[in-house]
Amino acid sequence: MTDPLRGLAPLASVRRGEQAESWHLGAVAVATPEGRLVARAGDPALATYLRSAAKPFQLLPLLLAGGEAVYELTDADLAIMAASHSGGPEHVASSAALLTKGGFTVEDLQCGAHVPLGLPEARELAARGETPTPLHNNCSGKHAGMLLACRLRGWPTTTYLDSDHPLQRAIRAHLAAFCRVEEGEIGLGIDGCSVPTFHLSLAAAARGYAGLADPVAAGHPPAVAVAAARVAAAMGAAPGMVAGRERFTTRLMEVTRGRVVGKEGAEGFYGVAVRGPVALGVALKIVDGGERARDGIVIDVLRTLGALSGQECAELADLHSPELRNHRGLLIGQVVPEVELEEI
Repeated sequence: MTDPLRGLAPLASVRRGEQAESWHLGAVAVATPEGRLVARAGDPALATYLRSAAKPFQLLPLLLAGGEAVYELTDADLAIMAASHSGGPEHVASSAALLTKGGFTVEDLQCGAHVPLGLPEARELAARGETPTPLHNNCSGKHAGMLLACRLRGWPTTTYLDSDHPLQRAIRAHLAAFCRVEEGEIGLGIDGCSVPTFHLSLAAAARGYAGLADPVAAGHPPAVAVAAARVAAAMGAAPGMVAGRERFTTRLMEVTRGRVVGKEGAEGFYGVAVRGPVALGVALKIVDGGERARDGIVIDVLRTLGALSGQECAELADLHSPELRNHRGLLIGQVVPEVELEEI
């Protein structure tokens, strides 16, 4: 049996004073739109679940069915469908409006309810004495978009989460094409919001994000290329809808003005589409599932690749090496990214 932890690389150290106390291990893969792996840290064959980083691809069936024109969708509408949003009033209102466009109500959402993902939003909801609804679920926009796709295509709406539903089969087909794998190679699990989630190598995921960065260079059919480019453009144009206040994903896209499109997945996964001038796809996994080092690792990888300018790195510097403080508030260390990319 293959050891799933074979070929891990140290991606960050946790320092107490000047000494490393703990380490976050994982792997990184970087690919071009043509599908060539060009850099790595650790083993790019490491396989994991994409979790919410699959959302940009899960939006494709709606766009390819003409949903943008039929439902008069804006950048913000498309961005919330690809979001792991913070559950703020703007996110809740946007998801609710999408449901209305298709004649749905909040009862049609099968994502479940949870406390808003954003800490400020969670505090504000609690201060108002309100109970979270499925609209506060960080995936409510994605589920609303799936319902709209089903309505438009005449597919059943009560079973839209079933893995053999026409919508889910269409999503898997698109993901396989972008990641350059056979559909049968994609492992399936159930995500936190109850949709199917996809198990792939980091190399495959990086190819998928590279295709999102430049779908024409990736060789996708014209209609698919237009739809994928539209998803990336909308995310970059409305970054506050993709995540929210004080969130790294929003900051990354704001600072780069949408040239770099990022998407987090739970358990330490992150995907990046660098849209130019040199298009690249990046996929990384922190194997302990922790996220305290994730933002800095992403910044380090993009800086090494030349995908972030010096000014952009400076604007994200507060997220690069987060401070560690004890119970008295004393500064006692920091989390330091230490990614060493190897060219292939």
